Order: sequence, then structure tokens, then C-alpha cells
Amino acid sequence: MSADIDPTRSPDAAKPRGLGLEEAIAAVAMAALGLITLGNVVVRYLTNYSFAFTEEYSIALMVVVALLGGSIAAARNHHMRITWFVDNMPRPLAALSNTVAMLATVAMFGLLIVLGGRLVWDEYRFEVTSPGLGEPQWIYTLTLPLFSILVVIRAVAWWNTERKNPSSAADSAPPSGAEV
Repeated sequence: MSADIDPTRSPDAAKPRGLGLEEAIAAVAMAALGLITLGNVVVRYLTNYSFAFTEEYSIALMVVVALLGGSIAAARNHHMRITWFVDNMPRPLAALSNTVAMLATVAMFGLLIVLGGRLVWDEYRFEVTSPGLGEPQWIYTLTLPLFSILVVIRAVAWWNTERKNPSSAADSAPPSGAEV
């Protein structure tokens, strides 16, 4: 048995509240993406035609999956960083590193919120339609700022939990080397 695993601890003990909904939406989006792609491949193979219009849905679903994945990763402290260095830092320096990582996450996704919001507004204002289906483009683009808000909330919530109780976030982190 690994020293990193505590058999007395419930596997869901470190799971942030409300994460199940994000995981379910991501799973549904991935399943829809898989079905759309499978349908397109089958139709193309059998008829030599493709469902080109499904590309719009596929792109929108990929954005949803990517941003929900980012939100889930931020909530679980699985964001990208060089964990070997952070795991081997003295506790105060590791806490500073976590703060810098959270601030960088908030800054980048904050930019996505602002710039994505402007893009949504421009697409709405100028009545931009999607090239394949002719639907309002802002409906697809709206996922960018909305799910970016969720990532920021999750990152700040994790950091706040880590700041108040440093051992709880360390317990929920994966064993060293588990992140890619």
C-alpha cells in the first residue's frame, strides 16, 4: 500500500461540493461529441458525404469540455505546474507558489471572461450567424466567458480552502508524478 493513500479516508472526502454537476455536464458533452463524430464517420463511409454542419456543434462541445475540465482541475488542484518542485518546497514557499498559480489562473481566465464577453456582445450586436447552420454565433461563443467564470470561482475557492487549512488541499492532491 502506498504511503500517499490513507485507507481511513473516504475517496469523496476531498471532493469539492457541486463538482458532480460539472462532471456530468462534461460527460454528456463528451458523449454527444463522440456520437456526432461517429455519425459523421459512418455517413461519410457509407455515402461518401459528410455532415459538415456538425462541425459547429463539435467545436462548441470541445470548448465546453475543455473549460469544464479546467474547472474540475482547478477545484481539485490538478492544474498544470511543476509539481516536483512544489512538493519539495518548504511549506511557506509552496503556499506562495500556490498563490502565484491561483493568481495566474484568475488572470488568464479573467482575460477570457472580459474578451470572450466582448466577443459575445459583438456577435450579438452585429447579428453574426454561424456559417453552416445560420444560427446566432453568440450562442456558441457564450460558453467561453460563462465557463471561464466557473474556472475562476473554482480556483479561488480551492486557494481559499488551502489558505485556511493547508493540510486538506495537500491530502487531496495526487501522489507525486501522477500529473502529466
